[in-house]
Amino acid sequence: MITKDVIKDTVYELYKQAVIVLGDDVKKSLEDALKIEEHDLAKLNIEAILKNIELAEEKGIPMCQDTGLPVVFVKLGNVEVENLREGIEEGIKKATTNVPIRPNIVDPITRENTNINVGDCIPPIDIELIDEDYLEITILPKGFGSENNNALKMALPAEGIEGVKEFVVESVLKAKGKPCPPTVVGVGIGGTSDLCLKLGKKALLGKVGERNPDPVLARLEEEILEEINASGIGPMGLGGKTTTLDVKILKAHTHTAGLPIGVCIQCWADRHATTRIYDE
Repeated sequence: MITKDVIKDTVYELYKQAVIVLGDDVKKSLEDALKIEEHDLAKLNIEAILKNIELAEEKGIPMCQDTGLPVVFVKLGNVEVENLREGIEEGIKKATTNVPIRPNIVDPITRENTNINVGDCIPPIDIELIDEDYLEITILPKGFGSENNNALKMALPAEGIEGVKEFVVESVLKAKGKPCPPTVVGVGIGGTSDLCLKLGKKALLGKVGERNPDPVLARLEEEILEEINASGIGPMGLGGKTTTLDVKILKAHTHTAGLPIGVCIQCWADRHATTRIYDE
Protein backbone atom coordinates (compact mmCIF):
# COMPACT_ATOMS: atom_id res chain seq x y z
CA MET A 1 0.00 0.00 0.00
CA ILE A 2 1.09 3.57 -0.70
CA THR A 3 0.50 5.21 2.67
CA LYS A 4 -0.86 8.64 3.48
CA ASP A 5 2.52 9.64 4.95
CA VAL A 6 4.34 8.72 1.73
CA ILE A 7 1.87 10.83 -0.24
CA LYS A 8 2.26 13.71 2.23
CA ASP A 9 6.07 13.72 1.99
CA THR A 10 5.97 13.34 -1.80
CA VAL A 11 3.60 16.28 -2.26
CA TYR A 12 5.72 18.40 0.08
CA GLU A 13 8.85 17.72 -2.01
CA LEU A 14 6.98 18.27 -5.30
CA TYR A 15 5.54 21.61 -4.20
CA LYS A 16 8.94 22.74 -2.91
CA GLN A 17 10.58 21.69 -6.20
CA ALA A 18 7.93 23.35 -8.33
CA VAL A 19 8.11 26.80 -6.71
CA ILE A 20 11.92 26.91 -6.54
CA VAL A 21 13.28 25.15 -9.64
CA LEU A 22 12.03 25.97 -13.14
CA GLY A 23 12.12 23.21 -15.76
CA ASP A 24 15.03 23.07 -18.20
CA ASP A 25 12.62 23.38 -21.16
CA VAL A 26 11.32 26.74 -19.89
CA LYS A 27 14.82 28.00 -19.06
CA LYS A 28 16.02 27.13 -22.55
CA SER A 29 13.07 28.88 -24.18
CA LEU A 30 13.84 32.04 -22.19
CA GLU A 31 17.52 31.84 -23.15
CA ASP A 32 16.53 31.39 -26.81
CA ALA A 33 14.18 34.37 -26.54
CA LEU A 34 17.04 36.51 -25.20
CA LYS A 35 19.20 35.58 -28.22
CA ILE A 36 16.66 36.86 -30.75
CA GLU A 37 15.61 40.02 -28.92
CA GLU A 38 16.66 43.38 -30.36
CA HIS A 39 14.59 45.57 -28.04
CA ASP A 40 16.81 46.79 -25.17
CA LEU A 41 14.06 46.79 -22.55
CA ALA A 42 12.97 43.30 -23.61
CA LYS A 43 16.56 42.06 -23.19
CA LEU A 44 16.73 43.68 -19.75
CA ASN A 45 13.49 42.00 -18.67
CA ILE A 46 14.51 38.52 -19.84
CA GLU A 47 17.94 38.89 -18.25
CA ALA A 48 16.24 39.85 -14.97
CA ILE A 49 13.97 36.79 -15.19
CA LEU A 50 16.93 34.47 -15.83
CA LYS A 51 18.87 36.00 -12.94
CA ASN A 52 15.82 35.56 -10.73
CA ILE A 53 15.60 31.87 -11.68
CA GLU A 54 19.29 31.40 -10.89
CA LEU A 55 19.01 33.09 -7.48
CA ALA A 56 15.91 31.08 -6.53
CA GLU A 57 17.78 27.81 -7.08
CA GLU A 58 20.96 29.08 -5.43
CA LYS A 59 19.19 30.33 -2.29
CA GLY A 60 16.46 27.65 -2.20
CA ILE A 61 13.61 30.17 -2.15
CA PRO A 62 10.50 30.50 -4.37
CA MET A 63 11.11 32.17 -7.74
CA CYS A 64 8.02 34.37 -7.40
CA GLN A 65 6.20 35.88 -4.43
CA ASP A 66 2.95 34.50 -5.87
CA THR A 67 3.50 30.83 -5.11
CA GLY A 68 0.12 30.15 -6.68
CA LEU A 69 -2.90 28.04 -6.02
CA PRO A 70 -1.84 24.38 -5.94
CA VAL A 71 -3.47 22.43 -8.78
CA VAL A 72 -2.92 18.66 -8.55
CA PHE A 73 -3.04 16.12 -11.37
CA VAL A 74 -3.10 12.44 -10.40
CA LYS A 75 -2.69 9.33 -12.53
CA LEU A 76 -3.99 6.45 -10.46
CA GLY A 77 -2.83 3.00 -11.51
CA ASN A 78 -3.41 -0.48 -10.14
CA VAL A 79 -2.08 0.29 -6.68
CA GLU A 80 -3.66 0.50 -3.25
CA VAL A 81 -3.60 4.02 -1.86
CA GLU A 82 -4.40 5.22 1.65
CA ASN A 83 -6.31 8.51 2.05
CA LEU A 84 -5.15 10.15 -1.19
CA ARG A 85 -6.82 13.52 -0.71
CA GLU A 86 -5.82 13.76 2.95
CA GLY A 87 -2.21 12.94 2.08
CA ILE A 88 -2.14 15.61 -0.65
CA GLU A 89 -3.64 18.23 1.66
CA GLU A 90 -1.18 17.41 4.45
CA GLY A 91 1.73 17.74 2.01
CA ILE A 92 0.53 21.17 0.91
CA LYS A 93 0.15 22.31 4.52
CA LYS A 94 3.67 21.10 5.31
CA ALA A 95 5.12 22.92 2.28
CA THR A 96 3.28 26.12 3.24
CA THR A 97 4.94 26.08 6.66
CA ASN A 98 8.38 24.67 5.85
CA VAL A 99 9.43 26.01 2.42
CA PRO A 100 7.80 28.50 3.23
CA ILE A 101 5.06 29.16 0.67
CA ARG A 102 2.88 32.25 0.83
CA PRO A 103 -0.63 31.41 2.07
CA ASN A 104 -2.87 32.43 -0.83
CA ILE A 105 -6.16 30.61 -0.26
CA VAL A 106 -9.11 32.64 1.00
CA ASP A 107 -12.88 32.28 1.34
CA PRO A 108 -14.36 33.87 -1.83
CA ILE A 109 -17.02 35.76 0.16
CA THR A 110 -15.42 36.76 3.47
CA ARG A 111 -11.85 36.83 2.02
CA GLU A 112 -10.63 35.18 5.24
CA ASN A 113 -7.32 33.38 4.66
CA THR A 114 -7.06 29.70 5.62
CA ASN A 115 -3.29 30.21 6.09
CA ILE A 116 -2.60 26.62 4.96
CA ASN A 117 -3.20 26.83 1.18
CA VAL A 118 -6.03 24.30 1.59
CA GLY A 119 -9.75 25.09 1.65
CA ASP A 120 -13.15 24.13 0.30
CA CYS A 121 -12.51 22.16 -2.92
CA ILE A 122 -8.88 23.34 -2.83
CA PRO A 123 -6.58 21.91 -4.00
CA PRO A 124 -8.49 20.88 -7.12
CA ILE A 125 -7.44 17.29 -7.86
CA ASP A 126 -7.82 15.85 -11.36
CA ILE A 127 -7.72 12.04 -11.28
CA GLU A 128 -7.04 9.96 -14.39
CA LEU A 129 -7.31 6.17 -14.09
CA ILE A 130 -4.48 4.30 -15.83
CA ASP A 131 -3.57 0.65 -16.33
CA GLU A 132 -0.09 0.88 -14.76
CA ASP A 133 1.51 -0.15 -11.48
CA TYR A 134 2.16 3.29 -10.01
CA LEU A 135 0.62 6.48 -8.66
CA GLU A 136 1.76 9.63 -10.46
CA ILE A 137 1.33 13.05 -8.87
CA THR A 138 1.91 16.43 -10.50
CA ILE A 139 1.76 19.79 -8.72
CA LEU A 140 1.13 22.91 -10.81
CA PRO A 141 1.24 26.10 -8.68
CA LYS A 142 -0.99 28.51 -10.63
CA GLY A 143 -0.33 32.19 -10.04
CA PHE A 144 -3.35 34.44 -10.34
CA GLY A 145 -1.80 37.32 -12.28
CA SER A 146 -2.05 34.92 -15.19
CA GLU A 147 -5.11 32.92 -14.02
CA ASN A 148 -7.17 36.15 -13.95
CA ASN A 149 -6.65 36.44 -17.70
CA ASN A 150 -8.02 33.01 -18.64
CA ALA A 151 -10.91 32.95 -21.10
CA LEU A 152 -13.76 30.72 -22.22
CA LYS A 153 -15.82 30.84 -25.40
CA MET A 154 -18.70 28.56 -26.28
CA ALA A 155 -18.13 29.00 -30.00
CA LEU A 156 -20.42 27.83 -32.76
CA PRO A 157 -19.20 24.83 -34.77
CA ALA A 158 -19.29 26.97 -37.92
CA GLU A 159 -16.48 29.14 -36.51
CA GLY A 160 -14.12 26.19 -37.01
CA ILE A 161 -10.38 26.20 -36.61
CA GLU A 162 -10.07 29.85 -37.68
CA GLY A 163 -12.49 30.80 -34.92
CA VAL A 164 -10.35 28.91 -32.41
CA LYS A 165 -7.22 30.68 -33.56
CA GLU A 166 -8.88 34.10 -33.51
CA PHE A 167 -10.24 33.67 -29.97
CA VAL A 168 -6.95 32.42 -28.49
CA VAL A 169 -4.91 35.22 -30.06
CA GLU A 170 -7.52 37.82 -29.07
CA SER A 171 -7.52 36.56 -25.45
CA VAL A 172 -3.72 36.75 -25.11
CA LEU A 173 -3.47 40.18 -26.75
CA LYS A 174 -6.26 41.52 -24.54
CA ALA A 175 -4.27 40.44 -21.46
CA LYS A 176 -1.23 42.47 -22.64
CA GLY A 177 1.36 42.62 -19.83
CA LYS A 178 -0.93 41.57 -16.95
CA PRO A 179 0.04 37.85 -16.92
CA CYS A 180 3.79 38.67 -16.73
CA PRO A 181 4.87 37.64 -20.23
CA PRO A 182 6.60 35.89 -21.85
CA THR A 183 3.77 33.46 -21.16
CA VAL A 184 2.97 29.86 -21.97
CA VAL A 185 -0.56 29.49 -23.32
CA GLY A 186 -2.58 26.32 -22.73
CA VAL A 187 -5.60 25.76 -24.95
CA GLY A 188 -8.40 23.24 -24.52
CA ILE A 189 -10.72 22.56 -27.44
CA GLY A 190 -13.95 20.58 -27.20
CA GLY A 191 -15.62 18.73 -24.36
CA THR A 192 -17.79 20.94 -22.16
CA SER A 193 -17.28 24.43 -20.75
CA ASP A 194 -15.48 23.14 -17.67
CA LEU A 195 -13.58 20.37 -19.47
CA CYS A 196 -12.04 22.64 -22.11
CA LEU A 197 -10.65 24.95 -19.43
CA LYS A 198 -9.29 21.94 -17.53
CA LEU A 199 -7.64 20.72 -20.73
CA GLY A 200 -6.11 24.17 -21.20
CA LYS A 201 -4.56 23.94 -17.75
CA LYS A 202 -3.41 20.35 -18.31
CA ALA A 203 -1.81 21.43 -21.61
CA LEU A 204 0.60 23.58 -19.58
CA LEU A 205 2.27 20.38 -18.37
CA GLY A 206 3.64 19.70 -21.86
CA LYS A 207 7.29 20.48 -22.65
CA VAL A 208 7.85 24.00 -23.94
CA GLY A 209 9.18 23.87 -27.50
CA GLU A 210 7.82 20.38 -28.18
CA ARG A 211 5.05 20.15 -30.79
CA ASN A 212 1.78 18.27 -30.49
CA PRO A 213 1.95 14.78 -32.10
CA ASP A 214 -1.27 15.60 -33.99
CA PRO A 215 -0.10 17.46 -37.12
CA VAL A 216 -3.27 19.58 -37.30
CA LEU A 217 -2.88 20.73 -33.69
CA ALA A 218 0.87 21.19 -34.13
CA ARG A 219 0.27 23.55 -37.04
CA LEU A 220 -2.40 25.42 -35.06
CA GLU A 221 0.01 25.84 -32.12
CA GLU A 222 2.65 27.29 -34.44
CA GLU A 223 0.24 29.66 -36.18
CA ILE A 224 -1.17 31.00 -32.90
CA LEU A 225 2.33 31.44 -31.45
CA GLU A 226 3.46 33.36 -34.51
CA GLU A 227 0.45 35.70 -34.42
CA ILE A 228 0.82 36.43 -30.72
CA ASN A 229 4.53 37.20 -31.01
CA ALA A 230 3.92 39.44 -34.03
CA SER A 231 1.98 41.74 -31.67
CA GLY A 232 5.16 43.22 -30.17
CA ILE A 233 3.72 43.17 -26.62
CA GLY A 234 6.94 41.53 -25.46
CA PRO A 235 8.35 40.60 -22.03
CA MET A 236 6.35 42.16 -19.19
CA GLY A 237 4.23 43.95 -21.82
CA LEU A 238 6.95 46.52 -22.45
CA GLY A 239 7.73 45.64 -26.07
CA GLY A 240 9.78 43.00 -27.83
CA LYS A 241 9.65 39.89 -29.97
CA THR A 242 8.64 37.33 -27.35
CA THR A 243 5.20 37.72 -25.83
CA THR A 244 4.64 33.96 -25.57
CA LEU A 245 7.20 31.15 -25.26
CA ASP A 246 4.86 28.45 -26.51
CA VAL A 247 1.26 27.44 -27.19
CA LYS A 248 0.12 23.99 -26.06
CA ILE A 249 -3.19 22.45 -27.18
CA LEU A 250 -5.25 19.51 -25.96
CA LYS A 251 -8.62 18.46 -27.39
CA ALA A 252 -11.64 16.35 -26.45
CA HIS A 253 -14.59 15.18 -28.48
CA THR A 254 -17.64 17.40 -27.99
CA HIS A 255 -21.35 17.72 -28.77
CA THR A 256 -22.29 18.22 -32.40
CA ALA A 257 -23.85 21.59 -31.51
CA GLY A 258 -20.81 23.06 -29.79
CA LEU A 259 -17.17 24.17 -30.01
CA PRO A 260 -15.95 25.06 -26.49
CA ILE A 261 -12.59 26.86 -26.35
CA GLY A 262 -10.69 27.34 -23.09
CA VAL A 263 -7.59 29.53 -22.84
CA CYS A 264 -5.34 29.11 -19.79
CA ILE A 265 -2.49 31.61 -19.62
CA GLN A 266 0.61 30.92 -17.54
CA CYS A 267 3.26 33.49 -16.66
CA TRP A 268 6.95 32.99 -17.49
CA ALA A 269 7.18 30.87 -14.33
CA ASP A 270 5.64 27.80 -15.98
CA ARG A 271 6.11 25.77 -12.80
CA HIS A 272 5.21 22.15 -12.23
CA ALA A 273 6.79 19.01 -10.80
CA THR A 274 5.91 15.34 -11.25
CA THR A 275 6.89 12.01 -9.72
CA ARG A 276 5.70 8.40 -9.64
CA ILE A 277 5.26 6.28 -6.53
CA TYR A 278 5.40 2.47 -6.73
CA ASP A 279 4.09 0.03 -4.12
CA GLU A 280 7.54 -1.28 -3.33
